[in-house]
Amino acid sequence: MVQVRAWVLGGVLFGLTSLAHAQQPTKGLLTIKSENDSYSYEGDDGHYTNGVELTLSFELDDAHWLRDLAAVLPGWDRDGVDGGAYRLTHQMYTPEEIRIPRLVEDDRPYAGVLLGGISLFDNIRHAGWREARNLNLDVGMVGPASGAEVLQREFHEFIATDEPRGWDHQLNNEPVVNLAYKHAWIDRTSVAGLDLEYGPRLGFALGNLYTYAASGLGLRLGSNLDASFGIPAIAPAQGGWSYFRPDQDFNWSAFASLEGRYMAHNLLLDGNTFEDSHSVDREEWVGDALSGVALSWDRWQLSLAHAWRTKEFASQNAHHAFGSLTLSRWF
Repeated sequence: MVQVRAWVLGGVLFGLTSLAHAQQPTKGLLTIKSENDSYSYEGDDGHYTNGVELTLSFELDDAHWLRDLAAVLPGWDRDGVDGGAYRLTHQMYTPEEIRIPRLVEDDRPYAGVLLGGISLFDNIRHAGWREARNLNLDVGMVGPASGAEVLQREFHEFIATDEPRGWDHQLNNEPVVNLAYKHAWIDRTSVAGLDLEYGPRLGFALGNLYTYAASGLGLRLGSNLDASFGIPAIAPAQGGWSYFRPDQDFNWSAFASLEGRYMAHNLLLDGNTFEDSHSVDREEWVGDALSGVALSWDRWQLSLAHAWRTKEFASQNAHHAFGSLTLSRWF
């Protein structure tokens, strides 16, 4: 237990130290995102039960090292990249019935994920429409070193709810490296005096945590959409650019999206790569539906979203639902 606590503390301190000492301009957008199944209308523990992501995003000055990285990446160039981010992510996954101490073979494994990442963002404007691209690289750990068991046990004790008793069967420690890319094509029009943005997107992920191909469609309706852009990303995607212009009057938008993924690999369901562990039969095709609202004023933005996900493995009883709260502030 002490070793697990040390891993968690070390990971958090490393992430915060990196954010504090990273080369960046004085202006940055700090975003805290919380995802939890208790935010949904179903409100039950199980599957993707909790996630927290801390992101510091910023526009890049000419000397920033992320521009040098973009210069050596296929399809990117040093002068074309518009923004970057540093991210710290923690997630936990459990079966539906957390009070059972024995291994529940037909439900998903217990798993914790701790990741640190960097992102590149590119917003390409055309006449009447635009393209948005982001590239995310994440490294971290899956397993006891993530500290998920400690966090869930102590939090459940604090709120006096069911004790999670099956963490002895969680996935083993495994380092993970994952690369993800998303490209969206976004058109703009007006409806009843409001701005409307809509368009398709494509993406993929490669790594020992996730490997998938994705396609989807997104829509935003609201006031002054030119002052902000982006639909909040939800797991398994990492860190979209929740950009909005600071020092603006109150603006709002409603958003919705659909996404389908072909999952070629999911460590959290397939089990450990190099060791024997609990696993379940993964569904190859998974779909998400997302809806929500975003409110921005002055230097603040608040987004609330609800996600509905189809079954991720063969023995799963039903779909899964969770909510997402995202708070951002310019500094």
